[in-house]
Amino acid sequence: MKQIKIHIILCCLMLSFNQFYGQLNEVVKAKINIQESDNLILIRAQVENDESVFKSNLYYNLLALKKNASGNFSSNRQEGEFSLNPEESKTVSEIRLNLNADEDLRIYLFVKQENVLISKDSLYILPQKQQQAQKKVVRETDFELKGIVVDEVITKIGKDFHDYFYQDYLNSGTQYPFIITIKEKPYFGTSSIITVEVDDQVLFEFMSKPDEEYLKSGVKASLQNLSQYSKQRKMLFRNSRI
Repeated sequence: MKQIKIHIILCCLMLSFNQFYGQLNEVVKAKINIQESDNLILIRAQVENDESVFKSNLYYNLLALKKNASGNFSSNRQEGEFSLNPEESKTVSEIRLNLNADEDLRIYLFVKQENVLISKDSLYILPQKQQQAQKKVVRETDFELKGIVVDEVITKIGKDFHDYFYQDYLNSGTQYPFIITIKEKPYFGTSSIITVEVDDQVLFEFMSKPDEEYLKSGVKASLQNLSQYSKQRKMLFRNSRI
């Protein structure tokens, strides 16, 4: 289970796995189940096949976002491939985590088949207020995920690029409805390769260099590519619904 740092600009949601969309499939159903014991939460991602037909090439993504009293976020994410026998119900993933009374938790489950989103579910546990005896659980059916930037850098230069990127992204006033991932991998010597990715696609890639202006020019180019990608993505989405 991998922990990643995230930043959230707007706490409502949508997640896309790829540039293609489809009608949500009523015969394959994603469902989040939770069990609470004191401050321990067990999250189960369950997927059901209501048809008498074998389902293959399925892929799940389970994401749990926790916000503490200081406003800091942490993330647990699991993903993988699976299949379903006719009329089978399967638990594809589990996440265990601690949740204090002053923390909130958002859980999202997405299922795709051959790069098309076919089912989704979400659940939101609000912080426990002093006057409340229990947490309130809210299930969202139509949700949109905006403004999330995932930091997977490994060096100070990568961290500097992420910070410049995030600040300019925040100041732009635009929150895209997809997760942006900034990755870094070692290269020759002490250098590295930094990439900006969306939906498993590389939108911008460059070799790192300890120069502020150089990194900021990379930020500018990344944001331009993101803007272009967002326009193409919207067009594909509109065409897929015609």
